Amino acid sequence: MLVTEFSTEVVAPPERFELFSEVTAQSHVPNRLRSNDRDDFRANMRVLHLRELEVSTLSFSHLEIVRTAKLIRQYDPDAYQINCLLGHEGALSLAGRDTALQVGDLVVLDTSRPYRGDVHAVRGGWSHMTVQFPRKLLPLPEKTAQSVLGVSLNGRRGMGGVFTRWLTDLNTRAGEFTPADVPTLASVTLDLLASVLARCADAEAVLSPETRRNALRTRISTFVEQHLTDPDMTPQTIADAHHISLRHLQQLFAESDTSPAAWIRRRRLERCRVDLANPSLKSRPIQTIAARWGFADPAHFSRLFRATYEMTPRDYRHLAVPLRRGPETGGVGGGRYACVPG
Repeated sequence: MLVTEFSTEVVAPPERFELFSEVTAQSHVPNRLRSNDRDDFRANMRVLHLRELEVSTLSFSHLEIVRTAKLIRQYDPDAYQINCLLGHEGALSLAGRDTALQVGDLVVLDTSRPYRGDVHAVRGGWSHMTVQFPRKLLPLPEKTAQSVLGVSLNGRRGMGGVFTRWLTDLNTRAGEFTPADVPTLASVTLDLLASVLARCADAEAVLSPETRRNALRTRISTFVEQHLTDPDMTPQTIADAHHISLRHLQQLFAESDTSPAAWIRRRRLERCRVDLANPSLKSRPIQTIAARWGFADPAHFSRLFRATYEMTPRDYRHLAVPLRRGPETGGVGGGRYACVPG
């Protein structure tokens, strides 16, 4: 099973906090926990299992987490934990240094070193995400990774923003993945993280060529998704935005037997297909949907759509809207990231 979910609602209020402590000790590492809401502790957790790497998303209103030397001696998986704050605010104490955390911040912890964290969140949403994996899996020298322990990293922009969006999409699409997706998902997660940490430590030169290439592919994929509605987006503008040559961009896509232009076209067609299958958009003209995603010529769009999906846009809408079930496609697992060249 790739995804497991847990809620404290399965037991009576007096038992909830203890049950949460037991479950998280098994899913993460044993910690000493405290909460202002202990008498009626409400929490949810979703864990995506990618072999040795796990991505956990948690929801609670307040939690204090302490990893002591005694607990480390009792059990230590020699792992890194990367925490992304989604809630209100937090604080971290590591090696005598206190760090204030804001929504969108990333922070790296080592399960072999004591720490103390305090997270306050708003009920009703996810509080934070944690990525945990053995230290040996990170494609960075130990010295580089250790240099950023406990440092507040910006997960709202740049490579940190790409990594945060990747984690958020993993959580949102968790139920769509199959065991065959696991190696790719784990590899991309580690490569993106390594790129974030290396940039923070000013040590990008230590990244392997493969790690740098994978991170670049994901940055390009994110850029394309964010600019699909821009009719002026071209392979050259993508190359310019990432400070690479057009030839380099073409080579990246050629590794997956496609081209930048073909990739853009396919992603735009997929967005049109999703909108055509959306019941709430059934009154919107097909040419309006096509224009929104960069197809200015209705006849050209119709030919491309038919060549790709073996039916006209009108016929697809007629068949798809009454039968539509489940979440929209797209994003990770639907082509947004998992289909990034390579």
